Amino acid sequence: MAFTNSKLEKFENYLKYRKVAIIGLGVSNIPLIDYLYNKKANVTVFDNREIDELPKDIMNKITNYGFKFSFGNNALEQLHNFNLIFRSPSCLPTTKELENEAKNGAIVTTEIELFMKMCPAKIIGVTGSDGKTTTTSLINAILQKAGYKTFLGGNIGNPLFTKLNEINEKDIVVLELSSFQLMGMEISPQISVITNITPNHLNIHKDYEEYIEAKKNIFKYQNENGILVLNYDNEITKKFKKEAKGKVIYFSSKKKLDNGYIVDENIIKICNDKIRNHIINTNNLILKGIHNYENICAGLAATNTLVDNDTAVKAIKEFKPVENRLEFVKELNGIKWYNDSASSSPTRTIAGINAFKEKIVLIAGGYDKNLDYTPLAKELIGKVSKLILMGQTAEKIFEAVKNETEKQHTEIPIYMTNNLDDAIRLAKKYARKDEVVLFSPASASFDMFKNAVQRGEIFKEKVNKLI
Repeated sequence: MAFTNSKLEKFENYLKYRKVAIIGLGVSNIPLIDYLYNKKANVTVFDNREIDELPKDIMNKITNYGFKFSFGNNALEQLHNFNLIFRSPSCLPTTKELENEAKNGAIVTTEIELFMKMCPAKIIGVTGSDGKTTTTSLINAILQKAGYKTFLGGNIGNPLFTKLNEINEKDIVVLELSSFQLMGMEISPQISVITNITPNHLNIHKDYEEYIEAKKNIFKYQNENGILVLNYDNEITKKFKKEAKGKVIYFSSKKKLDNGYIVDENIIKICNDKIRNHIINTNNLILKGIHNYENICAGLAATNTLVDNDTAVKAIKEFKPVENRLEFVKELNGIKWYNDSASSSPTRTIAGINAFKEKIVLIAGGYDKNLDYTPLAKELIGKVSKLILMGQTAEKIFEAVKNETEKQHTEIPIYMTNNLDDAIRLAKKYARKDEVVLFSPASASFDMFKNAVQRGEIFKEKVNKLI
């Protein structure tokens, strides 16, 4: 007998003629345009961009469907008396207009939250300040190697809400979840992973506490059967065990745990009641860097009730770095070039620097998320031979490094540039044989690029043209 998703059927019946708002025409909300039209909802589309800034094909669809719309900086002034509101992740639930609508009885949600509430399959969710995408992708690869049919989504992959009718109880869904997606969410995955928590997105969140509280929603609504995978080495995530309702599994690269997953010298091990069993030697992996070994521990912990170790090890050995994450681009004149565009915070760039034994010519800088660059400055000493800076954060990074080198009575040559072309030209000029050129911005991309993916693609394209 074919599987029927009764929750989805009930929701789709509810949608007919309801007043529905789509706030933000980003990746997650665009598929809702066709979906809601087919379900005969009464739709209004909101976006803070002006009409001529929106993709023409999307605008054509909106007008052909007869949807109302409100665009521009004051778009949400027209948000009144809706039954259901799909907010984009970047439009936080604390937005005044959303709070007013919620008080008046509107359901304020996101595509990913509604998906989770109606999904019939087991869900594994991953969040954290760094390492989310690699860990999520690795979990997906392990499950696929074991023969599961999986659906990968959330902050990566394709929006999954409109694929609900393809998913049944035997499948597994793997989601990367950002703080923006988790904020206000009232459901948690059955298996949840928090890779780490460090200051991030402080240009959007009210404060660090709001950011941390948003992350907690990934396990807050679990029951006693839930599984929560936590980083023991991170002071914030370590303490979440006290609030967990289900089983907690720790991982660590610094502590020899009695129970959990550890990186011990070059070996990843599973620990059960102080008995430590070898799983894999990190020298046999394509992934490099202690941060990636921690990601592997998290992936093993998340899948240990679903996949045997031998199968998981096969998947891990074959797993290659996710695009824009310590991605090898080319070697030229004995110098290796790496694209780490996805590193949009100081902590992730620190992890990238520590993945190499060679001296590094570092290209950094970008959009300012109100983060502190002092920890990055401390890590550069003795590892980075030249520093090339660009973008909004160039001055902040420069000042942090200058202060640190003065404290330590040392020097790092620093070059300030206006764009990526100049940064690459300088890196080629000053890098020496057996050094690494690492493009790891420690900043977001929005000052110069559409996103980190585009930033990485342009970097690779320009480096591949070097001769």
